[in-house]
Amino acid sequence: MTENGPLRKKRWTIFACLALMYILVYFYRVSLAVVAGDISRELRLTPQQLGTLSGILFYVYAVAQIPLGPMIDRLGSRLVISASGCLTALGGILFSQAGSLATALAARVLIGIGTASVLMATFTVFSHWFGKREFGRVSGLMVAVGNLGNLLATAPLALAVAAVGWRSSFFAIGIVQVLVTVLVFGMVRDRPPATAVPAVAVPETEKTGMLAAWGDIFGNRNFWLLGIIAFAWYGNYLALQGLWGGPYLMEVLHLSRAGTGRTLMFTSLGFIAGSTVTDSIARRVFCSYKRTLLAGQAALLLLMTGFLGWVELLPQPLLMVFFFAVGLAVSSGVMIYPIIRSMFPVRIVGTALTSLNFFVLMGAASTQQVMGLIIGSQGRGAAGLPPSAFHTAFLLPVIGLAAAIVLFLPARDYWEKA
Repeated sequence: MTENGPLRKKRWTIFACLALMYILVYFYRVSLAVVAGDISRELRLTPQQLGTLSGILFYVYAVAQIPLGPMIDRLGSRLVISASGCLTALGGILFSQAGSLATALAARVLIGIGTASVLMATFTVFSHWFGKREFGRVSGLMVAVGNLGNLLATAPLALAVAAVGWRSSFFAIGIVQVLVTVLVFGMVRDRPPATAVPAVAVPETEKTGMLAAWGDIFGNRNFWLLGIIAFAWYGNYLALQGLWGGPYLMEVLHLSRAGTGRTLMFTSLGFIAGSTVTDSIARRVFCSYKRTLLAGQAALLLLMTGFLGWVELLPQPLLMVFFFAVGLAVSSGVMIYPIIRSMFPVRIVGTALTSLNFFVLMGAASTQQVMGLIIGSQGRGAAGLPPSAFHTAFLLPVIGLAAAIVLFLPARDYWEKA
């Protein structure tokens, strides 16, 4: 893109507004891990019900990807994100007032629908405001900034819940959501002005029908292989950070809620640090998005085996290092976005991104829920849930990621198109 001062300032202003929205999205994704015990006690939830409560957001989020892709490509990201932000605010406030599992589920459904469009619609905006070679850097930076929401959902949330309770904490976030939604509607624009000359401009007459776009996307074998590893990557991450990492640290390692929040915070810090440099590593070390993704996922697989038992042998200082390393390895997963951006033309990039995100969120939803069924089936003893219940449950994401890595090995490397 040919940049001048005002244009550069505008696109980074847009970045900042959308980053605030994505920070809230990430907060909602992972915030149950720290407050799982409080909500379970107050709403009298079993592990299976807690897994369902967490997973429902991701199931709804995943299914919503199907209509959202074409909506983003046709209505524009600004309108879709703004409307979705209103639903998120409504869901967040309702969740803070929930007195039963049914009400909490309804609130999580609204949050799932409301947050579903944000990242992919944001990346669609970036595809118009930033050139293809800039896309990997700016998408990684967005994920890194968004992980501040992950960070807020660990130690800071634990402190807020201790001070004012989980209901007031979530109500406050709902009000912040309203303010950020107004900001996005007022400041974000889908494309640069006509006087600018974006490097990725596409003539308005060059359109691809919805069915034709889906045919191009789902008819691509490499898309399916990328979808499988995306499913496993995010399933591992959210199984740990989004829900079961909290109960594991409290039940098995007997950490306090504050200690659990601090420990999980190191995963967020690792993800943030890794996301800021992953594109540089891809360009300077591996010279490939695919090889960067595979190397990071192999490291994640090795680290996730720790939850089969050996992480319990680590002293407290090394435990923090371990969780930071998990975050670093998880950050390699952001490579799926420049890969998909290089795989398809910009005119269907919104549909392609949301189609891939379907796999990402289904991985999170199904992994969390099935792990809840496994943990709940073990039974709670006088001392709480046995470590073996968590060890058995974590086998699910570990085996899934190992299989996904093997399947992705023959996938095409789209680096030459980046």
